[in-house]
Amino acid sequence: MKLIDGRALAEKVKDEITIEIFKSLQAGGARPSLAIVLVGDRPDSKIYVSLKEKEAKKLGVDTHRYELAENASEEELLDTINFLNNDKNVDAILVQLPLPEQMNVDKVMAALNPLKDADGFLDNHPDYVISPVLAAVKLMLDDTKIEPKKLSAGALYNSEVFGTAITKLLQDYGFNKIVGITGRDGEAVKKLSSSVDVLITAIGVPLFIKDNMIKDNAVIIDIGITKVGEKVYGDVDFDSVKDKVSYITPVPGGVGPLTIACLFKNVLSIYKNKKTA
Repeated sequence: MKLIDGRALAEKVKDEITIEIFKSLQAGGARPSLAIVLVGDRPDSKIYVSLKEKEAKKLGVDTHRYELAENASEEELLDTINFLNNDKNVDAILVQLPLPEQMNVDKVMAALNPLKDADGFLDNHPDYVISPVLAAVKLMLDDTKIEPKKLSAGALYNSEVFGTAITKLLQDYGFNKIVGITGRDGEAVKKLSSSVDVLITAIGVPLFIKDNMIKDNAVIIDIGITKVGEKVYGDVDFDSVKDKVSYITPVPGGVGPLTIACLFKNVLSIYKNKKTA
């Protein structure tokens, strides 16, 4: 078994970002700026935002946090997004998900200026912006140096939107066969997961995937992250599968850190393209 070290891969991405921002500042440029919109009091969301702010400071990216109360109206949030869309000092915008129940996520995200969409959430975002999660998955696949044309890949997910996106990524990567399912049905998941060479899982069920549910020498990229008490778990029971897989991402320390690094790569790309527009 070999670990796909998300932290090490993230450091490489962040080093490239830091160097590019430093060179830009030396040439008289400004720091890229990211506005983070946080709605409500979810402890996990506050932790994620704080982590992003901490990383931004290391990289030389300015962040501005806009907080709304848990009971804020959808109109208040849309007004905030509209303000940021029109603020020339804000290069990129990130709306921290999930949002409170009274808000329509699709409507809120659709209100973002696609040229400022740091998460690549919108279908009409520019080509130089890539969903950080998808970018992280691609970098992890690259790290394994597998030959996709000889292999099959499968994806487990809860969102059809994400399912469509991850399936396209796997198609573009060149896998011989690709399958995917939505949901958490045990038998359906086992049927898929035990039949593919590369498994990408994002169902958010801690320790769900066991050794009897995967192929020998499988490659596993575990996107699912669930916090239980003070601990964070992935979809995969790492201890159960570690002697059966060829490559696997740990949780924590896998997809998460690399996703944050890829987010800031988007922020830098948005800033650079704004300058040349």
